[in-house]
Amino acid sequence: MREAAFVKQNKEKWIAFEKAISFNSNIDPDELANGYIQLTNDLAYAQTYYEKSKTLLYLNSLASQAHQKIYKNKKESRNRIVSFWKTEFPMFFKQYHKTLGITFLIFMVAVAIGSISAIHDSTFARLILGDAYVNETLNNIAEGDPTAIYKGGSEIGSFLGITINNIRVGFLAFALGALFSVGTVYVLFINGVMLGTFVTFFYTKGVFLEANRQIWLHGTIEISVIVIAGCAGLIMGNSFLFPKTFSRKTSFMKGAKDGLKVVVSTIPFFIIAGLIEGFITRYSNMPNWLAFLIIGGSLFLIIYYYILYPIILNQQHANQTSESVYRT
Repeated sequence: MREAAFVKQNKEKWIAFEKAISFNSNIDPDELANGYIQLTNDLAYAQTYYEKSKTLLYLNSLASQAHQKIYKNKKESRNRIVSFWKTEFPMFFKQYHKTLGITFLIFMVAVAIGSISAIHDSTFARLILGDAYVNETLNNIAEGDPTAIYKGGSEIGSFLGITINNIRVGFLAFALGALFSVGTVYVLFINGVMLGTFVTFFYTKGVFLEANRQIWLHGTIEISVIVIAGCAGLIMGNSFLFPKTFSRKTSFMKGAKDGLKVVVSTIPFFIIAGLIEGFITRYSNMPNWLAFLIIGGSLFLIIYYYILYPIILNQQHANQTSESVYRT
């Protein structure tokens, strides 16, 4: 059967099932089970005949949602919070990898704008970072310690203040997505321009490597999860702009719920970034190998959890589903 005919034959059934599991919390268990069996049969067929097609991606995503719905209807375990971060969220987030890619692209364009502007305009850094910060940093550079600003205050006080502020920025990036995604793009743009200006400022002063070695100790996770929080905002905003088969209201409600899941997932990472900035970044005399080990480990943690792990889990789930269908 051609893919177009397969889609035409089953499209209404899939849409009805998607709406049922997305918005009907009281769906009959027998109806849910029956729909899930039919869906997995269609998924197995698509995996056999339409490999790497959009139909297969859609059915795999729908099957993952149905699996989560079935799991949710079971008696909750004491490890519900652990299961959210370990299994439920990564499987769910796979469907939004494209949105994450768009978010990252928007952010990097803003970084490039900030960097180019700082190189060609010596006053741009003061405009973006403020005179007080620039003057203090110039004094620190003259004294041989470009990142001395991170050594001020107590460790616990710095950790709490930094973590709370970062979480606030993350939730702001998400919440402003309600403004048709424009608000989120604005937050991403502002933070991207600041980062590009910040990094380039140290480059123009000849302390690029020394400064960035310390900054990215905490900045790797901090910046990454701000981008991910921006992804949450775009999920919510785009759900209104592009409702697909749903009404705008229904699509927006689903997008807001999905976006909230994404931004909640960033909280542990903001805490980790705060711990690093409050307790580790202040030690500018640490060996290079240790600094780059922390930076590399932080980058791997983000890439693995938000990109690789969701792919692995969804692939495992698809394989298990196919095996169970073929056995029956």
